[in-house]
Amino acid sequence: MIIHAAETCSYAIRAAGVRTGKFAVSLSLAGMVLLISRTSNLVQAPMMGKVIDYAKSHAAYDLEQALRYILGAASIGTMVAIVVFPSLVLLFSRMIAHFEVQGSVPKLIAGVTVSQLRNVRNHLRRPRLQMLRSLRWMGVPKRLLLLNCIVTAIYTVGVLASLNAAYMAPELSTAASQSSGLINGIATIILTIFIDPQLALLTDKSLGEPRQRARLGKVFALLMISRFFGTLLAQLILLPATYWIIWVIQFI
Repeated sequence: MIIHAAETCSYAIRAAGVRTGKFAVSLSLAGMVLLISRTSNLVQAPMMGKVIDYAKSHAAYDLEQALRYILGAASIGTMVAIVVFPSLVLLFSRMIAHFEVQGSVPKLIAGVTVSQLRNVRNHLRRPRLQMLRSLRWMGVPKRLLLLNCIVTAIYTVGVLASLNAAYMAPELSTAASQSSGLINGIATIILTIFIDPQLALLTDKSLGEPRQRARLGKVFALLMISRFFGTLLAQLILLPATYWIIWVIQFI
């Protein structure tokens, strides 16, 4: 849940960067948030390995159900980030302003005072139905949202599918457990060729036209929603991805 919440929150940082006209600064702060996600991945990996070992020694243990619970937690984490998105944009806008003054992340963290923490509540915004109604297509290519959904699904299920394959094909367990790249590689190609260039073009257009900055914030919100649907799609492709890995590694 933490992994997907952190990754989804990175959209709020980018939206704050566009809103303040400090997009390059926002990218550096986004790296800090993504560090939380990557650190959580380091903790999750051995925990998942322990779950697989337990499933192998306890035949009655329903591993597939456990994996689906994990995918469900990914959906919850993404939804939490979507709900707090308006508040995060305001908070990160303030953080970007303070970062410019302090000049470094350690000074930024050290400069936080109790009164500033108390003022956080002044930047909180309760999500309203009107916000969802305002999220029209906003000129965003539907293909971009669809591809973002597919990429999220593949990344979400990649490692879990490889571990599930290791459990289902014990004679190939070592190869299967190291084969998440067979799934994630597809997502990386789609992300690099189709999504990142399109998103960069939308961002440049918005930075060049101040009137379009609010529009880009809604674009990021739509991308977050497509991420949520991607985590739901991951539930559907868990088993197909598992069988794909088992089939491929037989020919390696």
